[in-house]
Amino acid sequence: MARLAKMAFDGQDLRPLYQTLIGKLLDGTADAGEGLDLALIAQLLGEKQAGLSIQRDILNAHQLFRLPCATDRPRLRVLALAAATDMGSNTPIEFLLEDSAFELMVLYVVPEAGLPASLPDHDVAIVIASDSEDCRDVLSIIDRAAARWPRPLLNPPDLVGNLDRDKLHRLIGGIDGVVIPPTLPFSRTELSLASPAIEAGGLMGVAFPLIVRPRGSHAGVGLARIENAAALVRYLDARAEDDFFVAPFIDYSSEDGLFRKYRVVFVDGTPYACHMAVADRWDIWYLNAGMAGSASKRLEEETFMRTFDIGFGRRHHTALAGIAALLRLDYFTIDCAEMRDGSLLIFEADNTAVVHNMDSPDVFPYKAPQMCRIFAAFAAMLQRHGRSGQEQAA
Repeated sequence: MARLAKMAFDGQDLRPLYQTLIGKLLDGTADAGEGLDLALIAQLLGEKQAGLSIQRDILNAHQLFRLPCATDRPRLRVLALAAATDMGSNTPIEFLLEDSAFELMVLYVVPEAGLPASLPDHDVAIVIASDSEDCRDVLSIIDRAAARWPRPLLNPPDLVGNLDRDKLHRLIGGIDGVVIPPTLPFSRTELSLASPAIEAGGLMGVAFPLIVRPRGSHAGVGLARIENAAALVRYLDARAEDDFFVAPFIDYSSEDGLFRKYRVVFVDGTPYACHMAVADRWDIWYLNAGMAGSASKRLEEETFMRTFDIGFGRRHHTALAGIAALLRLDYFTIDCAEMRDGSLLIFEADNTAVVHNMDSPDVFPYKAPQMCRIFAAFAAMLQRHGRSGQEQAA
């Protein structure tokens, strides 16, 4: 995934490779790994359903994949437990372990097949499936086997399940210095029926203007700010989905009127700066913020990264430590913002957000050292747990 995503990120045309792999698939010469690459390329080209269909066919016959290792003698064998879902719903662990001396095996847990009777030899395992609806059966399968797992199992499935938007605010909402609005699940029918109550003064902490998104969506797909009942009707008429998340809109703009959104990575309970986006719009994520085209924005991000431990991290130490203590995951990210009163506004916590080193070193010279720091911490965490597992086995 890391290599193909980098090619797409750099603007390379993936269609020739797609056509080559399609040809091999049709004439029966493609191996399972090439089939899985083809499924990923289709998604990168915007053909999500075609990609998922190819992936489903491949995984019906083959669930375990070994990725190339940077050395002939791996220092650690890592087993990643994935779900047969779209490319945004599993932790992109290949970015985190790129060029490492670890052997990475990805086992796709298919509900119809379950876990294999004999697991591949490994030193440490980590759940990379998300909390999304299409991963629930997979998390349940892994959870039933977790107590007798032969090696350390990181990001256990019962904890991953706490990241769902409608659970997260109940779990961390009481932390000092944290602001997280209630997120409520609604079916299409329920949302239509609730609209008058929301407009009349609010419903369970949600009032207009509100934020609505399809349940299970990624990267702002279907995300909208709704001002009133009439706008909600228009939104629902334009969407095909049946289930949604709804939350109150919170104005998190800074004194200068701009919006700043931060991604923080937690590894073994320690927070690290991942990125910062600055924009004049509330619905901000990194790719729509125009960071590459603004030297002043990049200077802000560089300052955020370089001074994190004595700046952002220190200001929000209580909030960040409280989040890590309550979520108890070995690896996860949060997207957040600073409110004008100094509190930390939490948008979401996730174990599948992309943490990468794909940005141009010429435009973002400050990023690679910070990403390498995160990758080193992730590798050290895996090695520590893997060594513990080896000692227990001995």
